[in-house]
Amino acid sequence: MKEHAAWRKKKEDAMTSLRARDVMTREVATVQPETPVAAIARMFADRGISAVSVTDAAGALLGIVTESDLIRRLADEDEQPSGWLSRLFDHSVARADRYARSHGIKASEIMTERVITASPGDSAAHVARLMENHRIRRVPITEDGKLLGVVTRSDLVRTLVSREEPQADNLTDEQIHRAVMAAMQREPWADTIHTAVHVQDGVVEFYGFTRSEAVSRALYVLAENVPGVKRVVDRTSHRIRWEPA
Repeated sequence: MKEHAAWRKKKEDAMTSLRARDVMTREVATVQPETPVAAIARMFADRGISAVSVTDAAGALLGIVTESDLIRRLADEDEQPSGWLSRLFDHSVARADRYARSHGIKASEIMTERVITASPGDSAAHVARLMENHRIRRVPITEDGKLLGVVTRSDLVRTLVSREEPQADNLTDEQIHRAVMAAMQREPWADTIHTAVHVQDGVVEFYGFTRSEAVSRALYVLAENVPGVKRVVDRTSHRIRWEPA
């Protein structure tokens, strides 16, 4: 119990001492206000990202467009016209705002303007609290209104894992196991429910099932990149989907 409390305090101290500038991603996808929504959707698909920041020519943050904004656009296309009774009690201002955002054709028309931001000198713990309180996945880092970078949930998780791990030569099998599991949990394609991880003497073995050969290869590479791993052995099988007759 004492060891768990000490470990937790170590994590809290690390998050408090680290600044936003230490953990933020500096290469941030940005678009101009007049960028067409169709072009933003293409960026999401091509780059595998879920948000872009909208900035002016000077780099000042104006707003943010997320995949949720695009999903709202699709959802509203399926909305059925409301009857007179619902319109009577509906809030016309709110509906008008939603219509404008879901039917806009450029970034400035669909972006969220009231963005939760942090300063580069704010602690990582403060950024994590902003995410938790506002239920958001990313916090842009700005200074004098200018966008410097962004901190995502993945950035914070990577920070916790890296701070927890000692030098690779000193890693125990348990620490390697935790690092592999943490890396898997960050990847949407990794299945931690049907794929088991075993570590002995620095050798990582995968058991269970994976969805495809591509996932197996990705797991192999993922484990190879974990400090302290000496070898990776894939003992998984590809899961066959059962289709009812």
